[in-house]
Amino acid sequence: MSYFFHIFYGILLVYFAMISPGMLNMTALKVRIDVGKQESLKFALGAAIIIFIQAGIALFFADFFVRNPKIIEILKVAGVFVFFTLAIFFFSLSRKKIKHQSKSSKGNYFFKGVIMSSLNMLSIPFYLAITILLASENIIILEQPFILLFVLGVLIGALLLFYSYIYFAEIIAKKVSFIAKNINLILSGIFVVLGVMTTVRLLS
Repeated sequence: MSYFFHIFYGILLVYFAMISPGMLNMTALKVRIDVGKQESLKFALGAAIIIFIQAGIALFFADFFVRNPKIIEILKVAGVFVFFTLAIFFFSLSRKKIKHQSKSSKGNYFFKGVIMSSLNMLSIPFYLAITILLASENIIILEQPFILLFVLGVLIGALLLFYSYIYFAEIIAKKVSFIAKNINLILSGIFVVLGVMTTVRLLS
Protein backbone atom coordinates (compact mmCIF):
# COMPACT_ATOMS: atom_id res chain seq x y z
CA MET A 1 0.00 0.00 0.00
CA SER A 2 2.92 2.37 0.72
CA TYR A 3 4.05 1.87 -2.87
CA PHE A 4 0.65 2.98 -4.16
CA PHE A 5 0.55 6.02 -1.88
CA HIS A 6 3.96 7.24 -3.09
CA ILE A 7 2.72 7.12 -6.68
CA PHE A 8 -0.49 8.86 -5.60
CA TYR A 9 1.41 11.60 -3.74
CA GLY A 10 3.54 12.22 -6.82
CA ILE A 11 0.44 12.53 -9.01
CA LEU A 12 -1.26 14.81 -6.49
CA LEU A 13 1.80 17.02 -6.07
CA VAL A 14 2.36 17.74 -9.75
CA TYR A 15 -1.35 18.26 -10.37
CA PHE A 16 -1.41 20.77 -7.50
CA ALA A 17 1.75 22.45 -8.78
CA MET A 18 0.66 22.79 -12.42
CA ILE A 19 -3.13 23.13 -12.35
CA SER A 20 -2.85 26.90 -12.56
CA PRO A 21 -2.75 28.22 -16.15
CA GLY A 22 0.95 28.67 -16.87
CA MET A 23 3.55 28.57 -19.61
CA LEU A 24 3.52 24.81 -20.22
CA ASN A 25 -0.12 23.85 -19.87
CA MET A 26 -1.32 26.91 -21.76
CA THR A 27 1.11 26.17 -24.59
CA ALA A 28 -0.22 22.59 -24.74
CA LEU A 29 -3.73 24.04 -24.90
CA LYS A 30 -2.78 26.49 -27.65
CA VAL A 31 -1.07 23.80 -29.73
CA ARG A 32 -4.20 21.64 -29.37
CA ILE A 33 -6.44 24.44 -30.66
CA ASP A 34 -4.14 25.76 -33.40
CA VAL A 35 -2.43 22.60 -34.68
CA GLY A 36 -4.20 19.51 -33.37
CA LYS A 37 -4.36 16.87 -30.66
CA GLN A 38 -1.46 14.75 -31.91
CA GLU A 39 1.07 17.59 -31.85
CA SER A 40 -0.17 18.82 -28.47
CA LEU A 41 0.35 15.32 -27.04
CA LYS A 42 3.92 15.31 -28.39
CA PHE A 43 4.52 18.65 -26.67
CA ALA A 44 3.02 17.30 -23.43
CA LEU A 45 5.22 14.18 -23.52
CA GLY A 46 8.39 16.23 -24.03
CA ALA A 47 7.48 18.60 -21.19
CA ALA A 48 6.48 15.75 -18.85
CA ILE A 49 9.77 13.89 -19.36
CA ILE A 50 11.72 16.97 -18.23
CA ILE A 51 9.41 17.37 -15.21
CA PHE A 52 10.16 13.72 -14.37
CA ILE A 53 13.91 14.45 -14.53
CA GLN A 54 13.58 17.66 -12.48
CA ALA A 55 11.61 15.87 -9.77
CA GLY A 56 14.20 13.08 -9.74
CA ILE A 57 17.01 15.60 -9.23
CA ALA A 58 15.06 17.29 -6.43
CA LEU A 59 14.42 13.99 -4.62
CA PHE A 60 18.06 12.96 -5.01
CA PHE A 61 19.15 16.09 -3.15
CA ALA A 62 16.24 15.85 -0.71
CA ASP A 63 17.39 12.34 0.20
CA PHE A 64 20.91 13.63 0.88
CA PHE A 65 19.67 16.53 2.99
CA VAL A 66 17.25 14.44 5.05
CA ARG A 67 20.15 12.10 5.91
CA ASN A 68 22.00 15.16 7.28
CA PRO A 69 19.79 16.68 10.02
CA LYS A 70 21.93 19.78 10.50
CA ILE A 71 21.51 20.75 6.85
CA ILE A 72 17.78 20.04 6.94
CA GLU A 73 17.24 22.73 9.58
CA ILE A 74 18.88 25.28 7.29
CA LEU A 75 16.77 24.07 4.38
CA LYS A 76 13.58 24.40 6.40
CA VAL A 77 14.41 28.07 6.84
CA ALA A 78 15.10 28.32 3.10
CA GLY A 79 11.81 26.52 2.52
CA VAL A 80 9.96 29.33 4.29
CA PHE A 81 11.36 31.81 1.78
CA VAL A 82 10.51 29.45 -1.12
CA PHE A 83 6.89 29.10 0.05
CA PHE A 84 6.40 32.84 0.51
CA THR A 85 8.12 33.54 -2.82
CA LEU A 86 5.77 31.12 -4.56
CA ALA A 87 2.83 32.72 -2.75
CA ILE A 88 3.85 36.12 -4.14
CA PHE A 89 4.48 34.58 -7.56
CA PHE A 90 1.01 33.01 -7.80
CA PHE A 91 -0.63 36.13 -6.37
CA SER A 92 1.05 38.23 -9.08
CA LEU A 93 -0.19 35.77 -11.71
CA SER A 94 -3.72 36.20 -10.41
CA ARG A 95 -3.49 39.93 -11.17
CA LYS A 96 -2.46 39.40 -14.80
CA LYS A 97 -4.46 38.49 -17.86
CA ILE A 98 -3.22 35.54 -19.88
CA LYS A 99 -2.76 36.44 -23.52
CA HIS A 100 -2.99 34.10 -26.48
CA GLN A 101 -1.33 34.25 -29.86
CA SER A 102 -3.48 33.45 -32.83
CA LYS A 103 -1.14 30.85 -34.34
CA SER A 104 1.41 28.29 -33.23
CA SER A 105 4.68 28.03 -35.09
CA LYS A 106 5.56 24.84 -36.93
CA GLY A 107 8.27 22.45 -35.83
CA ASN A 108 9.04 19.49 -33.58
CA TYR A 109 6.58 19.88 -30.72
CA PHE A 110 8.15 17.13 -28.62
CA PHE A 111 11.44 19.05 -28.71
CA LYS A 112 9.63 22.31 -27.95
CA GLY A 113 8.07 20.67 -24.90
CA VAL A 114 11.52 19.57 -23.74
CA ILE A 115 13.01 23.06 -24.21
CA MET A 116 10.16 25.00 -22.61
CA SER A 117 9.97 22.65 -19.62
CA SER A 118 13.74 22.92 -19.16
CA LEU A 119 13.39 26.70 -18.87
CA ASN A 120 11.11 26.38 -15.84
CA MET A 121 13.66 27.31 -13.17
CA LEU A 122 11.17 27.13 -10.28
CA SER A 123 10.54 23.41 -10.75
CA ILE A 124 13.51 21.86 -8.91
CA PRO A 125 13.40 24.25 -5.88
CA PHE A 126 9.64 23.65 -5.63
CA TYR A 127 9.92 19.85 -5.60
CA LEU A 128 12.90 20.03 -3.24
CA ALA A 129 11.04 22.18 -0.71
CA ILE A 130 7.84 20.12 -0.87
CA THR A 131 9.53 16.71 -0.66
CA ILE A 132 11.68 17.80 2.28
CA LEU A 133 8.52 18.97 4.05
CA LEU A 134 6.70 15.69 3.27
CA ALA A 135 9.69 13.60 4.36
CA SER A 136 10.10 15.55 7.61
CA GLU A 137 6.44 14.79 8.39
CA ASN A 138 6.98 11.08 7.55
CA ILE A 139 4.46 11.27 4.71
CA ILE A 140 6.91 9.97 2.12
CA ILE A 141 10.04 7.81 2.44
CA LEU A 142 13.18 9.09 0.74
CA GLU A 143 14.76 5.78 -0.18
CA GLN A 144 14.40 3.31 -3.02
CA PRO A 145 12.05 2.10 -4.38
CA PHE A 146 9.85 4.84 -2.89
CA ILE A 147 11.77 7.67 -4.59
CA LEU A 148 11.36 6.03 -7.99
CA LEU A 149 7.65 5.43 -7.37
CA PHE A 150 7.11 9.02 -6.26
CA VAL A 151 8.89 10.39 -9.34
CA LEU A 152 6.90 7.98 -11.51
CA GLY A 153 3.78 9.46 -9.96
CA VAL A 154 5.04 12.92 -10.88
CA LEU A 155 5.41 11.80 -14.51
CA ILE A 156 1.92 10.30 -14.56
CA GLY A 157 0.45 13.38 -12.89
CA ALA A 158 2.11 15.71 -15.39
CA LEU A 159 0.76 13.70 -18.32
CA LEU A 160 -2.72 13.64 -16.77
CA LEU A 161 -2.63 17.38 -16.17
CA PHE A 162 -1.53 18.14 -19.73
CA TYR A 163 -4.14 15.76 -21.12
CA SER A 164 -6.81 17.51 -19.06
CA TYR A 165 -5.84 20.82 -20.66
CA ILE A 166 -5.74 19.23 -24.11
CA TYR A 167 -9.05 17.37 -23.73
CA PHE A 168 -10.92 20.37 -22.33
CA ALA A 169 -9.05 22.89 -24.51
CA GLU A 170 -12.09 24.69 -25.89
CA ILE A 171 -13.78 25.02 -22.50
CA ILE A 172 -10.60 26.14 -20.71
CA ALA A 173 -9.80 28.67 -23.44
CA LYS A 174 -13.16 30.35 -22.83
CA LYS A 175 -12.83 30.30 -19.03
CA VAL A 176 -9.09 30.83 -18.66
CA SER A 177 -9.24 34.36 -17.22
CA PHE A 178 -11.67 33.27 -14.51
CA ILE A 179 -9.69 30.09 -13.79
CA ALA A 180 -6.34 31.87 -13.65
CA LYS A 181 -7.58 34.54 -11.27
CA ASN A 182 -9.22 32.19 -8.80
CA ILE A 183 -6.81 29.23 -8.86
CA ASN A 184 -3.73 31.42 -8.55
CA LEU A 185 -5.26 33.17 -5.54
CA ILE A 186 -6.00 29.80 -3.95
CA LEU A 187 -2.47 28.54 -4.63
CA SER A 188 -1.04 31.76 -3.23
CA GLY A 189 -3.06 31.27 -0.06
CA ILE A 190 -1.93 27.66 0.28
CA PHE A 191 1.73 28.64 0.02
CA VAL A 192 1.19 31.35 2.64
CA VAL A 193 -0.27 28.70 4.96
CA LEU A 194 2.67 26.35 4.28
CA GLY A 195 5.10 29.17 4.95
CA VAL A 196 3.39 30.11 8.22
CA MET A 197 3.18 26.46 9.36
CA THR A 198 6.87 25.91 8.63
CA THR A 199 7.78 29.13 10.46
CA VAL A 200 5.74 28.10 13.51
CA ARG A 201 7.45 24.68 13.60
CA LEU A 202 10.87 26.32 13.38
CA LEU A 203 10.07 28.68 16.25
CA SER A 204 8.43 26.06 18.48
